[in-house]
Amino acid sequence: MRRLALAVLLTVACVAPAAALDLAPAERDAIGAVVQAQLDAFRRDDATEAFGYASPGIRRIFETPERFMAMVERGYAPVYRPRRVEFRDVVRYRGRITQRVRVVGPDGEPVVANYLMERQADGTWRIDGCILEEVADIGV
Repeated sequence: MRRLALAVLLTVACVAPAAALDLAPAERDAIGAVVQAQLDAFRRDDATEAFGYASPGIRRIFETPERFMAMVERGYAPVYRPRRVEFRDVVRYRGRITQRVRVVGPDGEPVVANYLMERQADGTWRIDGCILEEVADIGV
């Protein structure tokens, strides 16, 4: 089950462009703030805080902050230790509200991290997965 979940979460692929999304500026800001906060937690190796920004479904899959952080370290080096981070648009990607972030990983290679977002019952946003997409065009 974990292997399947990891395969779903970690997909590196070139895909069609995402569709622009009409979302209030405050909502875009809230989504970006959650993603930035998780990136900051990764930088500090704060597994508990980083895990707190994950959706309930992701937390159920990984069960503990330590397991979650181990998965991120192994499979998501570009977001775990980015050299550079550039926030892009919030779009509809694979049918989901998604914050696109262009990151340059520790290997110097750029990727787009597509953060699938999930609105909680209390109105807050949580990260429900991250799909890494190879960057064919440096301008992406």
